[in-house]
Amino acid sequence: MKIFFIILLVSIISFAQQIKTPLELSNYSKYTSYSEIINFVNQIDSASGLINCKLIGKSVEGRELVSLFFSNNEFGEDSSKMKVLIFAQQHGNEQSGKEGALLLVNELLKPENEYLFDRIDFALIPQMNPDGSEQNKRRNGNNADLNRNHLILTEPETIALHNLFNEYLFEANMDVHEYYPFGEDWVKFGYRRNFDEQIGGTTNINVSEKIRERSNNEYLPFIKKYLNENGFSYGPYIPGGIPGEDFLRYSTFDINDGRQSFGILNSFSFIQEGINGIDYTVDNIKHRAEGQMIGMLGFLTYIYENAADIKTLVHSERKKLINPEKDEKIAIQLDHVSDGTKLEYNLLSYKTNTDTTFIVNDFRPKVISLYDVTKPKGYLIHKDSLDLINWANKHNLKYFQFVKSTEDKVIEYFVNGIDSIDFEGDIIVNPSLISRTSEIIADENYLIIPTNQLYGNMIVNALEPKAMLGLVTYDKYKYLLKNYSVFPIYRLE
Repeated sequence: MKIFFIILLVSIISFAQQIKTPLELSNYSKYTSYSEIINFVNQIDSASGLINCKLIGKSVEGRELVSLFFSNNEFGEDSSKMKVLIFAQQHGNEQSGKEGALLLVNELLKPENEYLFDRIDFALIPQMNPDGSEQNKRRNGNNADLNRNHLILTEPETIALHNLFNEYLFEANMDVHEYYPFGEDWVKFGYRRNFDEQIGGTTNINVSEKIRERSNNEYLPFIKKYLNENGFSYGPYIPGGIPGEDFLRYSTFDINDGRQSFGILNSFSFIQEGINGIDYTVDNIKHRAEGQMIGMLGFLTYIYENAADIKTLVHSERKKLINPEKDEKIAIQLDHVSDGTKLEYNLLSYKTNTDTTFIVNDFRPKVISLYDVTKPKGYLIHKDSLDLINWANKHNLKYFQFVKSTEDKVIEYFVNGIDSIDFEGDIIVNPSLISRTSEIIADENYLIIPTNQLYGNMIVNALEPKAMLGLVTYDKYKYLLKNYSVFPIYRLE
């Protein structure tokens, strides 16, 4: 009986491996459509005992958002395993992440890769934005940029992703994108970026310093070597303009994108960006998709090899969010600055088709705090603030009826002017505030959102009126900030 079971398992895996991805079936001539993805994952789900495919939500236009759960037992039940999440194609015109994710499915079903699931439970969302993908456009069916929606969570696609994350509290995650280096300015400059994969960790300084150090000092060197050994080039994730004309920096510290929104929860969190095709076409799609797949496989390999250490680190740093230190400071206005480092940056010459190394003097790799606040016990919101309650529910935040004790001190902000501040090239509100003790009329009218929870650092950044990353910087919540008025969210100290 045991021999029969082993033969059956081998034959199931063998059959799963024979199911080619739609991209392979087209001989790499066209991007995979939404219906082809659904058909492929359903076939794989039926063929392999390692995979369980589940619907996690629907897009604006009603298309299914599916996740494939890989586990050699019940997903999420073995507490010794690392729970890992990878999601791709938040931007519909960044197609290779989706294609690489489908290639990864077959790669993980090869017998030589089964060992990964001895230490990992893995969830893969190959396509976050099916509506945008069908039209090869960046935004979703509501014309919203999903990767700028992770704080306010107005879109069904990002809501579905965060619901999944909150169900399992993944310890490691990766957001897979593409970058486009073919713009006119770069053509005029005569050089462009030519990395198969650009990879970056978290940059917000409210994320655990230990996690950020491990990301930069251990994972990034590992994945560079892994990609190179498998025939793909690596570059650090450095957005920005042309060297010599604009400063260069690591990625945004904003917590409204896929990587930072989970990173602020002290997850081991990354972004991977493969090179796009010229004019967003299938140009070089085989190499692009395989590069994305190798990058994802490398991430899983690193997690497997370091599972115990990373799990311990993440859980230790998450405990600090749940049990914050007294008078802990949270940075709510930040900036990119130089630390004296000069960047050696390899760019491809259009003229010679070879790499040229540029020395970038105006490189700003360090993020510093411009303005910070002490983390309060919590924030008080009126029970009739339905927008804020709905927002808290979407993030699965804990909140309670407020009952004031004798030692509690309620602080209100009076807005006595609204100025502006530059945030990574965008101009946003920067109010002038007077902080004072408040006597709110009736305790029973208020709810408290405490900060001693996993989302504690995010809560501070979202609800402080001077926060660069706060709710008041979004059109939906700008009504909260009124000149010469009391800000309607109170601090409990």
